[in-house]
Amino acid sequence: MAQRVVVGLSGGVDSSVAAYLLKEQGYEVIAVFMINWHDKTGLLKADCPWDEDVLFAEMVAKKIGIPFHVVDLSEKYRERVVGYMFSEYEKGRTPNPDVLCNREIKFDEFYTACEQFHPDFIATGHYCKKDSFMSEKGMVYRLLAGDDPGKEQSYFLCQLSQSQLAKALFPIGHLHKSELRDIARKAKLPSAEKKDSQGICFIGKVSLPDFLQQQLKPKEGLIIEIPEDFEGYPNQIPRNPEIEDYSKAFVYRQEDGNIVGKHKGAHYYTVGQRKGLNVGGKAKPLFIIATDTTENTIYVGQGQDHPGLYRKGLFVPDADLHWIRPDLEMKIGEQRDFMVRIRYRQALQKARLYRRDKGMYLVFEELQRGITSGQFAAWYAEGELIGSGVID
Repeated sequence: MAQRVVVGLSGGVDSSVAAYLLKEQGYEVIAVFMINWHDKTGLLKADCPWDEDVLFAEMVAKKIGIPFHVVDLSEKYRERVVGYMFSEYEKGRTPNPDVLCNREIKFDEFYTACEQFHPDFIATGHYCKKDSFMSEKGMVYRLLAGDDPGKEQSYFLCQLSQSQLAKALFPIGHLHKSELRDIARKAKLPSAEKKDSQGICFIGKVSLPDFLQQQLKPKEGLIIEIPEDFEGYPNQIPRNPEIEDYSKAFVYRQEDGNIVGKHKGAHYYTVGQRKGLNVGGKAKPLFIIATDTTENTIYVGQGQDHPGLYRKGLFVPDADLHWIRPDLEMKIGEQRDFMVRIRYRQALQKARLYRRDKGMYLVFEELQRGITSGQFAAWYAEGELIGSGVID
């Protein structure tokens, strides 16, 4: 009897080809579309983002010849992803909703909702790969980078567990996007020419301030420009520093710079952001180098190479550490070299990780631009994602 696989069919070309390939490989495939959002507040398009997607998903399932179902997980999504987003932004942190969506919804609530179909596996259209080996303590699952460097998506799955990986399939991880499009065209899938989705997972493209104003009210504050020659930037580290010195985000004060404008709420902005400041008359574009939600102040600097945008390291508290490979977890006092990514599409960076009783310190070989509290750092060894954590 063929193994049964539920595919999270989004209506996009990636999940469509995933379903098609599994059917071709002899699996019994069931397509399930997730509705995770109904509210249109803050959307840049007037229509609900999933209205068109569900039609494409149903057409794809019909073309492939597989059953099609719809599950509504919007309440869980609001509670476990959007609620977390609002909480983090209120604290002046910048969460990654796509990582949370995968951990909390696609590989958790969706699994539960699909139990009615009694699947052997759950498949998605992520550009990553998985393999496994038998150890003395049982089966160990490995999450590997996808073969297309331009689409590689393992970072978005950096919070998955061994139990979640055990039931996961990633049918397109070996493909490049161009190859995948060719497969979709040859199979005459309705989504073959459909553009990739953008914006927040399952919500779509949004005006972030408008979206956040659902719960976080506007509050006028000052924009302070910090000069380029300001003494004490976080990358100006003593010759023999403690590793803690590398990881600290620099704390600015209003008297460190000049008032150049006003904003509508520090919780609407993030480090590295350029747009939305509405401050002109500068020789170079202004970039946010720090936010202070307690004082409701934004600190900016001129130019994308402003020294305030760069740091040598970061810290992940012990409670926010996660190991995809628990068998490779570092012990307190241990240090180890990894390749690290602090945002999607960023090239892997060389770093040394130091495990201490309070958490993990990551010190990079080169200065890193835009290290942002609330985002995820993920560390790799030879193309395998080993662990991750929320940046303090």
